[in-house]
Amino acid sequence: MDQHLRVFAMVVEKGSFSRAAEELHMTQPAVSQYIKVLEQTYGEQLLDRNNKYVRLNKAGEIVYVHAKEILGLYTKMQRLLDDLANRATGQLSIGASYTFGEYVLPHFIARLHEQFPLIKPSIVIGNSKEIAELVEGHQLDVGIIEGELQNAHLSIEAFAEDLMYVVASARHRLVQQTDEVELSDLEQETWIIRELGSGTRAATESIFQTLSIAPADIMEFGSTQLIKESVESGLGLTFLSHLAIRKEVSMGLLNVIPLKETPFKRNFSIVLRTSFKTKAMEVFIDLLKEHPAISTVMKRT
Repeated sequence: MDQHLRVFAMVVEKGSFSRAAEELHMTQPAVSQYIKVLEQTYGEQLLDRNNKYVRLNKAGEIVYVHAKEILGLYTKMQRLLDDLANRATGQLSIGASYTFGEYVLPHFIARLHEQFPLIKPSIVIGNSKEIAELVEGHQLDVGIIEGELQNAHLSIEAFAEDLMYVVASARHRLVQQTDEVELSDLEQETWIIRELGSGTRAATESIFQTLSIAPADIMEFGSTQLIKESVESGLGLTFLSHLAIRKEVSMGLLNVIPLKETPFKRNFSIVLRTSFKTKAMEVFIDLLKEHPAISTVMKRT
């Protein structure tokens, strides 16, 4: 039945029987037969289709969500069995929040490839909430998130510390002034912050609380890079990890606004769904915990 679910999921994701058949190296009639058998098994039509489109209906949505979880569990089971040979090999799906995923993870992937070339990593970048949900749904083997998260179904272990600062354009008036920056000055500025679910958004709300400020002019952007570009252009202030801004600071494009309440400290954490780890997961997690790459990167700012 796992093959039927695999074919069904591919049809949904490709939006076409013919494209699914091509991806799976099957004939289109064979794909159609798999879907027919699956629908007969569950006693429900799962897809609305005509000559122009293939779409999930309500029953199909239920089956698709659970099919992805089931297929993820099948894959993990097979990897664990393969690991009886005690070799670090095979696919490893890694999810990471934006700050870690875009500015630190590439260093670890390079080390992983150098030391364990038989491991084939795939990377998903999202906000912390999204990554945790994908791990919980068995769609990722391991996640790396920032800040705090409570979830009884997940194992969450802090492994590194991050430092965060209030940041402005090098041309911003608060950077140019010689007097100490007042909290009232910060409150009157436009702030550009991340979306709900982001670890950086949670840290921003914490620093607002720490500083006892409630800015009225707030813009919400879903990309750290977009925020940096906007701040660099003089649009407003933001609150970001030093990992995300180290290049722009070194080039004189962004400046840290010195405040006695900063740097704000938060953790990067490893997120797992189960205590069972494949050999590939074990070596990657060991690399995160033990390799000096993260401290080296952090010291560059």
